[in-house]
Parts: sequence; structure tokens; C-alpha cells
Amino acid sequence: MPHVVRRRPDARLILLLGALAACGPIATDMYLPSLPSIADGFGVGPAAAQRTLTSFMAGFSIGMLLYGPLSDTWGRRPVLLGGIVLFALASVACFVSGSIDVLIVVRFLQALGAGAASVLARAIARDAHEPTDAAKVLSMVAIVTAVGPLLAPLVGGQILRFAGWRGVFVVLALFGALCATMAFLRVPETWPKEKRKTSAVLSSFASYGHILADPVAWGHMLCGGMAFASMFAYITATPFVYIDYFHVSPQHYGFLFGLNVIGIMIGNFANTRLVGRIGSLRLIAAASLVSCVASLAVALVALTGWGGLWSIVCCLFFVVGVVGILSANCTTDLMLRYPHNAGASAAVFGAMQLALGALASVAIGALADGTPFAMGVTIGTTGVLCFVGRLLVLKWHGRPVKGGG
Repeated sequence: MPHVVRRRPDARLILLLGALAACGPIATDMYLPSLPSIADGFGVGPAAAQRTLTSFMAGFSIGMLLYGPLSDTWGRRPVLLGGIVLFALASVACFVSGSIDVLIVVRFLQALGAGAASVLARAIARDAHEPTDAAKVLSMVAIVTAVGPLLAPLVGGQILRFAGWRGVFVVLALFGALCATMAFLRVPETWPKEKRKTSAVLSSFASYGHILADPVAWGHMLCGGMAFASMFAYITATPFVYIDYFHVSPQHYGFLFGLNVIGIMIGNFANTRLVGRIGSLRLIAAASLVSCVASLAVALVALTGWGGLWSIVCCLFFVVGVVGILSANCTTDLMLRYPHNAGASAAVFGAMQLALGALASVAIGALADGTPFAMGVTIGTTGVLCFVGRLLVLKWHGRPVKGGG
């Protein structure tokens, strides 16, 4: 197995790691235009089709908690390769699924595999470079990764048009196989044997419990997690709201989805320019206020019908646009609060985001009535709870960490 190599940023490795980190977002976003077709194909309602999204987020959330400690014990490379192979095989299983229940189960397995690629691609980028280069490399990986969610719904809409919804999973299986091959050939082992801990899994879970006892941690998880949940409510609901209710074509749906990805990119760019000047706490305070106001505006438009499709699109632009700001600053501040358990802090935060996203998806399915009602109520609720998290962070931030973090 290759030894650790410290070198200056390698553009080819960055592109590959970005593609690996994008496995989860691509597997989510590429099939969004197909959700109504999946429901029709299996003869089920929107709520049943949306459970394939919920199961994916549940699998991804569990993977977030497991893969870091597992790779600390066994090394990055074998865990990464195993996850990508699972992703590719589960994508094939999605293609041959004969019922919606089978699709829900294999989507869970697909997410478990995608979680390894997403978590460990970033860990490898951090391991393989000097500290002065690591932040720069991670930023470049994030930029590459952002291209996937921007293009995936557009690609998915075209695949749906020519090959049906099962064709989407053929493309995902081929993508997974290509990533597995390239990772086997190009990705080195970056976590040497002398650094591995046989007790990493148990010690990580002990750290999780310590973090979950901290009200500041809960404030960050509510603030950043509910912002993410609002985005996932949007992801779950808009295929039906846009395509079925407002009669947007599946092909054009990808363009509307792309507007919000651009909003996230603008928010992330603004964050890089502002965080050094005004600090994470002020950005959290400002972005959570925007999230709350914009979320309540979505609820108002969805419940009253005022302004129609474009009013919803405009309000969602601001709801989704601040998700990156809140995620980046909440997780960074939480890791700074727990410098000796930074990895566990990031894992708990990421898992909580995904769990809250899954709950938002469940709420969309439970409240679905063929109108924007479910999306409006769910997003309005997440906006208010995001603001509650903001209040917890600002009130308790000065409280010392028990045990020194």
C-alpha cells in the first residue's frame, strides 16, 4: 500500500476527490426530476416516492458517524474503496428494483456507500497536504463538488426524457464504477499505520455523548441543521410542486434547481470574503435571520398562492442561499469549541444535518396534498427553529466546555 506523500496541491487528485465527494449530492439531485415518474411507474403516491429520499438521507447520516472512526482504525483507502463499490452495486440494484419498497431499501445502501466517498475524500485531501495547503485544497475540492449538484438535475431530466427513470441509475452505476477504478489507481493511503487507533470507534462514540450534552452544540446543530432541513424540504417537494402543480417540464426543472445551487455558491463566496472581517458569530446571526424571514415568506406564498411560481422561486433562492454560510460557520465554530474532538464534532454536526433533512422529507410526505402546502408549512417551521438555534448559540457561546473540549 502506498506510503504517505506530502506534496503541493495536485490538480488531478483534487478533481478526483471532488468527484468522490460529489457522489452523495449527485445521487440525490440527478434523480429528482424522475420522482413523479417513479411514483407513476410503481403506482404509488408522492409520499411513497419521497421515502426513497428519506432512506437515502438516513443511510448517509449513519455513514457520516461511522466512516471517520473506521478509517482511523483501518486506513482511508480500504474504507473508501469499499464504500464506492457498495455505491455502484446499490445503483445497479436501484435499476432492477421491482417495487417501491425494494427501491427504498437499496437507496439506503447506496447512501451508505456514497457517505464513504463524501467523508473520506475530504479527509484524504486534508491528510495529503501540509496544513498551510490543506484549507486551500479543501476549498478547491468544494468548488469541484459544487458542480455536481448544479448539473445533476439537468442531466437527470435529459436521461428521463430518453431512457426513463431507470436510466438515471444506470448512469449512477457507471459513475460509481468509474470513481472506484480511478480511486484504486490514483488515491494513495494517507493515514499511516502508526497513527491508527484500534479503539477509534469506541472513543469517537464517547466524544459524541460529550458533545451532545452541550447546549451550544445543540444551538449550532439546530441553526445549521434546520437550515439544511429547509433545503432538503425544498429538494423533496419541488419535483412535485414544480412539475405536477405548476406544470414545469422535467427538463426545465433542472434550470430552476440550478438557480438555487448558484445561490449557495454566491453565499459561500460571500462567506469567504466576510468571515475574516466580521467573524463566524456575526455571520451566523445575520444568515439565520435571513433564513427565518425567507422561510416564513415561502410559507406565506405557498399558503396564499400570492405571486405563483416565481414568488416561490425567489423566496427559496434566499432560503437555500444561506445554507452554505450557516453550515460552514456553525461547524467551524463547533470544531473550534472542541479542538481535541474536532472530527467527532464535524461528524455529529453532519449527521444531525442529515437526520433533520430526513425528518423534513418525512414531514413533506405526511402533509402532501398535491399543492405547495406541505412545502410551505415545513420550510416555515424549519426557519423558525433555525432562529431558535441562533438564540441558543448567542446566549450560551461564552459558557466554558466541560473537560476542556
